[in-house]
Amino acid sequence: MARIVGIDLGTTNSLVAIVENGTPRVIPGPDGNNLVPSVIYFGENGEVLIGNPAKAKLIEKPKNTIFSIKRFMGKGMTDVKDDLALLPFEVSAESENILKLKVFGRDYTPPEISAFVLRELKRNAEAALGEDIVNAVITVPAYFNDAQRQATKDAGRIAGLDVLRIVNEPTAASLAYGLQEQKQGIVAVYDFGGGTFDVSILKLSEGIFEVLSTSGDTHLGGDDIDEQLMRLVLAESKTTPDPRDFPSIRKATNKAKEDLSSADEAEISIPSLGYSRKLTRKEFDALITPTVERTLKSCRQALQDAGLKPGDVSEVVMVGGSTRIPLVRSRVQELFGRVPHTSLNPDEVVALGAAVQADILAGGKRDMLLLDVTPLSLGIETMGGVMSKIIPRNSTIPASASEMFTTFVEGQTNVKVHVLQGERELVQDCRSLAQFDLKDIPPMPAGLPRIEVKFLIDADGILSVAAQEQRTGKYQSVAVKPTYGLTDEEVERMILESFEYAESDIEAREVIEARNEASTVLIATDKGLKSEEFADLSADERNEIIAAAAHLQETVKIEDHRAIRDAIERLSQATQRLAEMIMNSAIGKALKNKRVREVDTDEPTDHLDKH
Repeated sequence: MARIVGIDLGTTNSLVAIVENGTPRVIPGPDGNNLVPSVIYFGENGEVLIGNPAKAKLIEKPKNTIFSIKRFMGKGMTDVKDDLALLPFEVSAESENILKLKVFGRDYTPPEISAFVLRELKRNAEAALGEDIVNAVITVPAYFNDAQRQATKDAGRIAGLDVLRIVNEPTAASLAYGLQEQKQGIVAVYDFGGGTFDVSILKLSEGIFEVLSTSGDTHLGGDDIDEQLMRLVLAESKTTPDPRDFPSIRKATNKAKEDLSSADEAEISIPSLGYSRKLTRKEFDALITPTVERTLKSCRQALQDAGLKPGDVSEVVMVGGSTRIPLVRSRVQELFGRVPHTSLNPDEVVALGAAVQADILAGGKRDMLLLDVTPLSLGIETMGGVMSKIIPRNSTIPASASEMFTTFVEGQTNVKVHVLQGERELVQDCRSLAQFDLKDIPPMPAGLPRIEVKFLIDADGILSVAAQEQRTGKYQSVAVKPTYGLTDEEVERMILESFEYAESDIEAREVIEARNEASTVLIATDKGLKSEEFADLSADERNEIIAAAAHLQETVKIEDHRAIRDAIERLSQATQRLAEMIMNSAIGKALKNKRVREVDTDEPTDHLDKH
């Protein structure tokens, strides 16, 4: 079977991992780093940078450097308007149900932007393993709803990956810690990342992972702590915020946050605002306590849903970069009454677990079974705008359930099925996932038709719904494409565009590389024109060099890398004799007044040890 990689598509950083000889390992990129920052830079000339090179552009080019895109997956404008106030991105006027960011006149959805990161991870894995990678397991926060899970699968498809399984991050973390080796026990996985938080309570029994409950917030993470510090800076600096200053403010506050994980005091310095101050650990803890308490509230909810008390938990696993914060660790330890596991790198643990799950799918491990749960209840709208739940939250998946409904109006021939997700009682307070019609029902008295509505959730947590009128057999089904998801046509368009733009991206890169080489050649030629040797050339030779240099200077202005390279070759040919003359002259000067013994490379000198 073809290799399957595990991918942690993170808010701040992303990773790809593989199991080899029974052990999971993270695959580093060409720069040797395991982490690929989830940052994408779009250049004016069509250049696209991903990871650390893109991160380096955050301050210089904030408007066209996109980060933290995971927080916007499966979201609409109303969901993220507060976040966008502190981000330098330009939002497209076309944003309605799906958020779109505009960069140099082109609109990008979050799945499209995430696909750039996934492609980079795919390339890194292919380069390291020496084979094509097409299959992947991708992790998501346990509390991701149907729209967000579908958006993640869409990103994988756009990147050229077949996403075989969507796995909840806390479950993956448990696999990474090898907790399946325990015979039995209750494990709490506290996952506090850059943009999301969730907690899962798992029951381990003879190699079976059963998720008892999950809770969390897909819009709560280290980015929120950064924003709290940013608001503190803006309030104290008493200046009108300029979006162009946001990246430098965010960088400074993020550094202070990281410094306070190991120091009692940190400096926040932002020269562009004329702002500088010391921040103590005590002040920092007071500022972020409400955020940390929100995570603990979710922990208590998960325990309650599982019918457990903190003392029933035998192991606590910490996942995500934000768990490095001392206050977070101490408060989690207080809640559960035990020291959490922190031995694995919190940035890597989810990717390692994803690789283990990939290995299970590939047949590497056959003594484990993973039973995950759906994070939110699913149901349909019934008369009066009421949400009727069919699959309650924390149901083990894959799952299916059905209920019988009937009509309310005499002679009704059409029934609209409105699929919802959420915990509230009224439709207006739940998220709309899909709507479809069951048509051509024969007219019957109200209450007589028997309509079975069946929900099926697959192993990825993706939903399909069917409705059938039992007396007539009329049937209609739908694979739910959430309101905040992408249609098949949109995903297909993006895939085709990725091929189309791949060619133009290569073209743009080759033009940039040719121009860089031309600049180097022109600088060297300019030095040659000022040399003594240039005067020793014939008039024809001098004129050809000057003409070739002028031709190259004009050619670099066009968008044709082949023409630029032809012009470079012409200048190289024209300057070949001049280069030889300059080289001979330099060697002659270097050897002047030297004895043969001093330049005989076969004779060892007195400060070299010849072995």
